[in-house]
Amino acid sequence: MQQNLGIVAHGKGDVRLQELAEPTPSPHEAVVAVAYGGVCGSDLHYWQHGAAGESILRAPMLLGHEVVGTVAVAAADGSGPKAGTPVAVHPANPAPGAERYPADRPNLSPGCTYLGSAARFPHTDGAFARNVALSTSMLRPLPAGLPLERAAVAEPAAVAWHAVARAGEVRGKRALVVGSGPIGALAVAVLRRAGAAEIIAVDIHDKPLGIAAALGATKTVKAPSAEEAALFDADVVIESSGSHHGLATAVLGATRGGRVVMVGLLPTGPQPALISRAIVRELELVGSFRFNDEIDEVLKALADGSLAVEPAVTHILPVEKALEAFETARDASISGKVLLAF
Repeated sequence: MQQNLGIVAHGKGDVRLQELAEPTPSPHEAVVAVAYGGVCGSDLHYWQHGAAGESILRAPMLLGHEVVGTVAVAAADGSGPKAGTPVAVHPANPAPGAERYPADRPNLSPGCTYLGSAARFPHTDGAFARNVALSTSMLRPLPAGLPLERAAVAEPAAVAWHAVARAGEVRGKRALVVGSGPIGALAVAVLRRAGAAEIIAVDIHDKPLGIAAALGATKTVKAPSAEEAALFDADVVIESSGSHHGLATAVLGATRGGRVVMVGLLPTGPQPALISRAIVRELELVGSFRFNDEIDEVLKALADGSLAVEPAVTHILPVEKALEAFETARDASISGKVLLAF
């Protein structure tokens, strides 16, 4: 029997591949044999900085929230899919309570937990392990014919899908995507599926721009100047770089009365921004955080082929090479989405 290897963050610069105990599920949990896990920017932040935004590591935490696999042991209470079912995982566990948030947007629930997140203490362990126990409410059976490898991008694609939905109607419009890393590249694919007439992708590296072009960008621009950005005149902008420089490009690149969707998470604390420009041009600056049930639509679109994502995945490495995978994923000049094979 294979060791139950997992990827655990212990602190800044300290991520370890270690053997874990086999999971002991609660009655409402199933044991999932993880097949693939995608390395996310938050995983890299916990590794590099010991924190992701304001979520600071205070104890060792199993990383990973972009996972797919097969149910190895069904839940004892009879809920959820039966053993042998291939599944994608919705990493969120909303916690309804007395807090105020829109009822149709559980992603904004203050009590929501997320796999592999240090936002709360005790931390919520992730799913970067060969075998994990997960609540059946998180499991989404894959549509017939959808292979696990393609489904492995369902979680980040759902983040992109949610961001594009926050942009409003995009059919026939000119769209700008600032930052063409995995989320930005997948936003290009979602925009293409949604019928955007033009999709301009921006990045500082050639590799992500090539991926964006393969996913449907009609034009790619490397490190545009302020003057170049002002010529984009985009109806909708997806800002996915997570830097104030990218946000400036997004504001400059939006047409008068346009909408800028901010999905890239900027560092905590005050950030410089071209607010005066946004005011006089009546721009709408809209936040986008994770997703709700969009993962269900994503899985359908992946299964029927209407959402093409293959160029987004550039590397698949075995879990035994986890640190190499992290090193590869953090270098945007050579990689797109990096998958771990468990």
